[in-house]
Amino acid sequence: MIESLKNLGVLSEEKIRLAKTIEELESIRVEFLGKKGELTKILKDMGKLPGDEKPVIGKLGNEIREKINSFLNENREIIKNEIMQKKLDLEKIDVTIPGKEIEIGKKHIISKMIDEVSEIFIGMGFSIMEGPEIETVRNNFDYLNAPKDHPSRDMTDTFYITDDLLLRTQTSPVQIRTMEAAVKANKLPLKILAPGRCFRNDSPDATHSPMFHQIELLVVGKGITFTEFKGTMETFVKKLFGEDTKTKFRPHNFPFTEPSAEIDVSCFKCGGEGCSVCKGEGWIEILGAGMVHPNVLRNCGIDPDEYTGFAAGMGVERLGMLKYGIDDIRLMFENDVRFLDQF
Repeated sequence: MIESLKNLGVLSEEKIRLAKTIEELESIRVEFLGKKGELTKILKDMGKLPGDEKPVIGKLGNEIREKINSFLNENREIIKNEIMQKKLDLEKIDVTIPGKEIEIGKKHIISKMIDEVSEIFIGMGFSIMEGPEIETVRNNFDYLNAPKDHPSRDMTDTFYITDDLLLRTQTSPVQIRTMEAAVKANKLPLKILAPGRCFRNDSPDATHSPMFHQIELLVVGKGITFTEFKGTMETFVKKLFGEDTKTKFRPHNFPFTEPSAEIDVSCFKCGGEGCSVCKGEGWIEILGAGMVHPNVLRNCGIDPDEYTGFAAGMGVERLGMLKYGIDDIRLMFENDVRFLDQF
C-alpha cells in the first residue's frame, strides 16, 4: 500500500505538470482527490491493515494529499498567469495613437433664440411664465377678444380636439391665465414673458410649419402708455440685432390690442439700402404688438380705467431666420447636424 501511495503521488505530479487549462487541473483533482478518486480508493483498504501499520499509511496518505493539493495550486497560478499574459498581449494599447475626439453638443438654434430673447427681457425685469399646450377656446380666443367669426377660429387654421379644447395657436393664453391669477392673488402690476410651442393648421413650406415657437410679452400696470411700449420694444430690437438697428411702427389691427402695430426693423444686412433679405425694401417685419385691449383686461377682472398695458408676440423661428439668413424654416426641424453646427 505504501508503494501504491508513492506511485499515486508520482503519477498525479506528471499529469498536473502536463495540464494546460484550469479545467484539466480540476479533472485531475477529482481523479485523485475526489470522493471516488484514486487516493480515496487506496485509503479505504486501511481497515484491512494491522493496527501498527494504520498510522503510517494514514500519515503517508495525508502527505500525498497535501502534496497533490499544493502542486495543483502552484500550477493553477502558473496557468492563470499565462492566460493573463496572453490577454495583455492581445489587448495591448498603443498610447501614442491619437484618441477619439469627443464631440460636445450645442444648443439648437431655436433654443438659442429663446434663451437670447428671454435674457434680454429678464434684464428689463420680466418674469418667465408657461402654460399648457392644450388650451380652452375661452383662453385662446374668447377672452382675447377674438370675434366668433374670426378666420383664426376656423378648422382650416386651428387644430381642435373637442368643441372646447384645442392645440393653442399662440402663447397668448398664458397672458389670460397670468392676469386672472394676478387678480386673485392681488399681485398687479405684472411683467411677463411667455415662450413655448404653438400649433396652426398650416402646410409646411419654406416659411410655415404646423408646429412653431412663439414668445409673447405682457406688461400691465397703472399709467402704462404707448411711450413705455415703444421704448421697451426699441431696447429689445437694439439688443437683439445691434445698436444701429432702427424700428418702424406701422398701424395694424389685432383683436387683443388697441391701438395695434406691426414692428419693422431696418435690414441688418444692408442697413436699410435694400437687398435680397429685405426684398429691396430696407425694412423687415419682426412682430405684432400693441396696447392691451380694454376688453381683454375686463375679461380677466382688471379695470381698464385703472390699469393699462401692452403686449407683443414674435415667432422664434422667424427671428432666427432673419438674424442668421436662413431661407427655409424646415431646416430647423430636420436636425441635419451639418446645418445645426453653423450656429
